[in-house]
Amino acid sequence: MASGYNAKEEDGHRAGAAGPGENASRSRKPDNTAFKQQRLPAWQPILTAGTVLPAFFIIGLIFIPIGIGLYVTSNNIREFEIDYTGMDPLSPCYNCSQGYNWNSTTPCTCTLNFSLDQPFEGNVFMYYGLSNFYQNHRRYVKSRDDSQLNGDLSSLTRSSKECEPYRTNEKPIAPCGAIANSIFNDTLELYYIDPNETRTPIPLMKKGIAWWTDKHVKFRNPGGSNANLTAVFQDTTKPVNWRKPVYELDTDPENNGFINEDLIVWMRTAALPTFRKLYRIIQKKNNMTPTLPRGNYTLEVTYNYPVHSFEGRKRMILSTISWMGGKNPFLGIAYMTVGSICFVLGVVLLFIHHKYGNRNNSSDIPS
Repeated sequence: MASGYNAKEEDGHRAGAAGPGENASRSRKPDNTAFKQQRLPAWQPILTAGTVLPAFFIIGLIFIPIGIGLYVTSNNIREFEIDYTGMDPLSPCYNCSQGYNWNSTTPCTCTLNFSLDQPFEGNVFMYYGLSNFYQNHRRYVKSRDDSQLNGDLSSLTRSSKECEPYRTNEKPIAPCGAIANSIFNDTLELYYIDPNETRTPIPLMKKGIAWWTDKHVKFRNPGGSNANLTAVFQDTTKPVNWRKPVYELDTDPENNGFINEDLIVWMRTAALPTFRKLYRIIQKKNNMTPTLPRGNYTLEVTYNYPVHSFEGRKRMILSTISWMGGKNPFLGIAYMTVGSICFVLGVVLLFIHHKYGNRNNSSDIPS
């Protein structure tokens, strides 16, 4: 004899006529399903000393050696930093910092002497650093036209409204926006002073400093790679704070216009107000001599970038790299700290378990 199954009857409801109030309450009740009635199978770990203590010790034994390796690797990276803002009256760049602004037509040059106590092996990366410069400001980050930078011809004369107030200056501005308008334009030159007091210029590579995807995907010159940039940009004008138009940034056609790598590096905005950006690369010549030997050096700065108005600071950084990147001891310290905490907690919990665990077990046994 077949019998019908009703999920409502299982919960105490019998089939049959019901009043209006009963129908209203029945409609608000969840359906009798495993999901809605929370009867799905579940797994809940039972934490015991046999599972927790080994986990703490294993994490400690793994993290501590990794942290030591990362910390030692970071310490093996050579790094040198020199501030050339010129805020101190005794600084060689003091006169440049006080009297220079965006409207200055004559460049100001200052020279700083320094020495390296240790040789720099392998490729050496030269960075410029800025402080108190908020590239992460919302309006600043949006003040650009990616279609224009990607080589769209129509965007040269009809750029995005996000570029205001650096969208037009009698003619359309290319590249438009506040980011491009404030590009870092100091010129840094490095010289080695040998024991005979002879200055030897250090060759600085200006190509290869930008991300490959930026150079070949995000930034393109309008009209293609073989276009006459002077003719392409003839209906545009340079940004307000620039000294020359975008098609005169470099004599090398592979590093001119929107694909200029100094421009590309600057257009990738920083997340924090204190940041560094790659400026040049000093390539290693051979395996017999260090790239930058120990000794005296001279940094010659063409001071074009004023930072006095926003109380910023400028610096030049020389650094080598390793398999983990640049110098950053934080990651190694973090691994060692977490590993040490886990190991200490494991020891403490083991002591507590050894001292009080047997007592609790014996109290559960009936006499």
